[in-house]
Amino acid sequence: MTSRVPTPLPFADHVERESARFRTVLADADPAARVPTCPDWSADDLLWHLAEVQWFWGEIVEQGVTERGGLAAVEAARVARPADREGLLACFDHATARLRRVLSQLPADTERWMWADDHTVGYIARRQAHEALVHRLDAELATGQRTPLDPCLSADGVDEALVVMRGHEDDPAEPGLAADPLGGAVVVSAVDTMHTWTVTPLRVHGTESDGDELDVLALDVAQGARPGVTTEVCGTAADLDAWLWNRPPAGEVTRVGDADALAAVDRVVSRAVD
Repeated sequence: MTSRVPTPLPFADHVERESARFRTVLADADPAARVPTCPDWSADDLLWHLAEVQWFWGEIVEQGVTERGGLAAVEAARVARPADREGLLACFDHATARLRRVLSQLPADTERWMWADDHTVGYIARRQAHEALVHRLDAELATGQRTPLDPCLSADGVDEALVVMRGHEDDPAEPGLAADPLGGAVVVSAVDTMHTWTVTPLRVHGTESDGDELDVLALDVAQGARPGVTTEVCGTAADLDAWLWNRPPAGEVTRVGDADALAAVDRVVSRAVD
């Protein structure tokens, strides 16, 4: 199997495509319909959430924000939530169109502020493609209109979920942290796109360089299958992506091997990601 997802994908195009499907699904939905994968939200809450997220990152990119200090001006520019569906849809349409436009106008390596280690427009585009994909799925689950997820985008979503959202790398700048294995290594295999990752669940704890205490569950991630590792989680890229975001897979995600290692990985995956 291939060791790594080929990137970059046309992430700005995926933002547009997934956002369009999200809008279509929610446009005629009951505003009060509950979202089963986000139980505190109604359909209108979900619509406003993605509109706000896309507005925020569009503002970061368009205003050229490269430092955390620039976020105050971004926050000051926020608008209040519209009171009706028509207003929500108008805000969403504006946010999506602006985000798609600004992402397409700049080289992927253009510097912009980002909470992740990758401070580029390219990663903002990648993150927003997956944000739109996951919330498109939420919208479909809320309305009973589930459709297939793009396999290539989903495979990249598995990579991002494992490496960026739930991954851990030793950082020489953080000497106060320790990473203790919680279980044995597990291979994660996307059977349709032929990509694999080997993950080891960890408890990362100690004192960060800024003095904050940290105690979280994470994954040590290696690209490809590690020789000798026989414990495996496998499914289509779309089903693995759904599993990693605590959304129900459409098909079967199979597990074989060490039950304790699999349970430890599940503990990491079940941890909420902001």
